[in-house]
Amino acid sequence: MANAIDCAQEALTSMLEKLGFEFTVTRVGEAGQEILNIESPDTALLIGKNGDRLDDLQYLVNRITKLSFPDAPRFRVDCGGYRAQQEQRVADKAIKLAQKVKDTGRELWMNPMNSYHRRLVHNALVDDPEIESISEETGARNKKILLRLK
Repeated sequence: MANAIDCAQEALTSMLEKLGFEFTVTRVGEAGQEILNIESPDTALLIGKNGDRLDDLQYLVNRITKLSFPDAPRFRVDCGGYRAQQEQRVADKAIKLAQKVKDTGRELWMNPMNSYHRRLVHNALVDDPEIESISEETGARNKKILLRLK
């Protein structure tokens, strides 16, 4: 293997072949972020409930790649554009809830989410001069975000 992206793509391809899926894997590069996108007639099975199987595949691809390339970037695994749609839903929900906070003047807690989704929420609201988003201070992996007026 010449580089980390080849290693990651080979790891994902090998896993999917051994699991018996019909698929193609393509590389999609975005400003310093490598995405391995899976196209398959079995999209629902690969995505799983709320993307849990995609998360598992992504975790394994990254662990395998780091064994050979310790300085490799993190790779994202997507299937049929699921992650892009999910990210847009998270951002849209954050904006909608922020508007509710503005309308009512009452603070609001969002459901617990992982660090990636929390970052999406904070980024969606960073330019809003009226709303402050604060992650709760706990040791939990999934944390709530408080939305309130500044």
